[in-house]
Amino acid sequence: MRMLEDGVASAADIDAAMTLGYKHPMGPLRTTDVVGLDVRLAIAEHLAREVGARFAPRGSCGRRSPKGIWAGRPGRGFYTW
Repeated sequence: MRMLEDGVASAADIDAAMTLGYKHPMGPLRTTDVVGLDVRLAIAEHLAREVGARFAPRGSCGRRSPKGIWAGRPGRGFYTW
């Protein structure tokens, strides 16, 4: 999400890099769309508490969740379908 926010690449390009370069079955942004941004937010909050502020949710995750954009459930997230 940080790479997307920083304008490094598009969601599709980031996911393609992870599937092609790291052999992930699905990119991290598409995975977030499938499991839900609320789940991703909970994971980030847990990591921030346990590991440190570097993992604290920001930007996309923090802004979208309170507005009710929960990724796959309404048919939009980092992707629209």
